[in-house]
Amino acid sequence: MSDLAGNGCDILVPFNERKPLKEVEKSIIKKYRKNIWTKFVKAINDYEMIQEGDKIAVAISGGKDSMLMAKLFQELKRHGKMNFELEFIVLDPGYHEDIKKLMIDNCKYLNIPIKIFESDIFAVADKIAKDYPCYICAKMRRGALYSRAKELGCNKLALGHHFNDVIETTMLNVLYAGNFKTMLPKLKSTNYEGIELIRPMYYIEERYIQNFTQSSGIWPLNCACMVAAKKIGNKRYEIKELIKELKKNFKDVDKSIFKSAQNVNLNAILGWQKDEKKISFLDVYDEK
Repeated sequence: MSDLAGNGCDILVPFNERKPLKEVEKSIIKKYRKNIWTKFVKAINDYEMIQEGDKIAVAISGGKDSMLMAKLFQELKRHGKMNFELEFIVLDPGYHEDIKKLMIDNCKYLNIPIKIFESDIFAVADKIAKDYPCYICAKMRRGALYSRAKELGCNKLALGHHFNDVIETTMLNVLYAGNFKTMLPKLKSTNYEGIELIRPMYYIEERYIQNFTQSSGIWPLNCACMVAAKKIGNKRYEIKELIKELKKNFKDVDKSIFKSAQNVNLNAILGWQKDEKKISFLDVYDEK
């Protein structure tokens, strides 16, 4: 594994050996019922992510989040009352062959029937955005996933963003972009008609995903990018560390950040934007 790490592949090595698949699947609705399974179902219900007859493309990157999401969807299909179809899709943006083999092996072990499609996104991102390729890479990967989902006749694309991704995005926007925007639990694609993006792990904290992954003996990919491994670390990791430090003095600061996007008071902010229109508090000041 040291050779892979030397090639820019950050792999989370589990503490335990692999467990039998049935035991892993059982742990989702037993051991991790409160912190994973219940929160997965709650997010889907709260934000009305799935409707009868949906065909959902579940995007698998090989990382801990997307592999757990795939298993959660399989359990929901097995135990849920709603009728829907699943397609498990994997975009290969230019993985090292050893990394690709590891991802395929993980999916076989977890009984996730993946469909892989190839691209050269890593190489293109490195060429057109040499210093900071992560943003353009993520954007290109998202577009490729939308396109593949549409080809397969899906009307939903599920991504594995979790609770920590949501609050980190909120803080990134406040501290670096100078705006208040969060990561929405679902949104309609503007470029791919008829496709809706959903984030069913919206309520699940990353630490429980890590616990599940390690206790199950899964070796997930973190990023596996041959390009970003050579670049300067991105701001998201700085925000992650900042929130961790804040929690030492403010116990539930992460939950407060999350709730802040649910409790926006338009009477107490300087301005906001709806679609393309920007509105100042002065525009409505005399109406009060």
